Amino acid sequence: MPTKLERIAEIAKERPEERFTSLVHLINEESLIQAHRRMKAKKVPGIDKVTKDKYEENLEENIKDLITRMKRNAYRPQPALRRYIFKTGTNKTRPLGIPAYEDKLVQLALKEILEAVYEQDFLNYSYGFRPQLGCHKALKALNYIIEKKGINYIVDADIKGFFEHLDHKRLMEFLSIRIADPKINRLIVKFLKAGVMEEGSLLPTLEGTPQGGIISPLLANIYLHYVLDLWFKETIRERCKGSAYLIRYADDFTCCFQYLEEAHRFYQDLTERLKEFNLELAEDKSKIISFGKDSLEPLTFDFLGFTHYAGKNKKGKFRVKRKTSRKKFTASLKRCKEWLKINRNTKTKIIMQKLTIKLLGYYRYCGITDNTKALVGFRTEVGKLLFKWMNRRSQKRSFDWNKFNLFLKRYPLPIPKSTVHIYDLSPNFSYLC
Repeated sequence: MPTKLERIAEIAKERPEERFTSLVHLINEESLIQAHRRMKAKKVPGIDKVTKDKYEENLEENIKDLITRMKRNAYRPQPALRRYIFKTGTNKTRPLGIPAYEDKLVQLALKEILEAVYEQDFLNYSYGFRPQLGCHKALKALNYIIEKKGINYIVDADIKGFFEHLDHKRLMEFLSIRIADPKINRLIVKFLKAGVMEEGSLLPTLEGTPQGGIISPLLANIYLHYVLDLWFKETIRERCKGSAYLIRYADDFTCCFQYLEEAHRFYQDLTERLKEFNLELAEDKSKIISFGKDSLEPLTFDFLGFTHYAGKNKKGKFRVKRKTSRKKFTASLKRCKEWLKINRNTKTKIIMQKLTIKLLGYYRYCGITDNTKALVGFRTEVGKLLFKWMNRRSQKRSFDWNKFNLFLKRYPLPIPKSTVHIYDLSPNFSYLC
């Protein structure tokens, strides 16, 4: 027998015009306890400073109290804790908003309800923060499109500060197309308007949805489903005489066209389309480039941490290749350097265990077809950093290179290998609408 969420998903798929009027009861004691169990123990706490372990000390009482407040309409999300992280490969920062612990639980339960509905609506253009999808499948789809669909031009587009400028009113209009439960909609508004706490000051959130919130990526996908995906399918592709495709990962997207004039027209229309919804194209980061098997001088473009460039297969035919982008390579190396600097006085065995885990994580993401050279280069640079910081553990130099090579025989850095094969498509390959 299907669960309640599975039944909602079935109805949403069978009846695309259905508006769901009664959903809030699904945020109950059972769903909140499940949300608690799924929460990672090492999640950074919000302004309440409550961790998973702390909340679990009185789990049943805490959940019952939360449910009671929600039923009485007395539940109020706390402001998100504002933190800043560096953007990949730059000195610019990106704001994060970290919710309080019980707000994380409610957001996770709410996310599962909305996901049951919207996973039936989302198009195969969208890969970010969705079940069973992700970056690697987006890259496989992009590779397939460029090589098999007669693509000659790429629109490399960037939305300026998308998560900071998402329009609340427009979002709620989009949500009301499918969600007609006023309690669910009021709950979403509460999260949007909860504000952020920055250095002790409460700042209002008149627009945007904070990155770091559990529900934010889904709300972003819903917003861009209507603003970008449906518009591309129903307007842009319908008028194009040649091939036209969109691959989107959250607010990062790439569009592929067969004809230059259609790429130019899309770029112009995209600028106006985004303005309608309180968004702006970052023109300094957006461009149209020649790229494809018929391009005379193909350029390169970056997408999802990789630089895509034109190459040839063993038969001399055009093939898309990719390598770790300079921005991602540099940023990952910088994080590794900072970690080694902070932990240089930790026991050697522990340093090497944790460094191995970090490298394997890097390989899992970047270990993709054609990228072996960049992986080997990254391992080499990490080895140089390790040599440097191991020699700064004391005033006396610990290693020369001969001793360091002996050290690496005892504590070897993992050998990089490709684990993601770009042409290994799933049996139910249906990435393209």
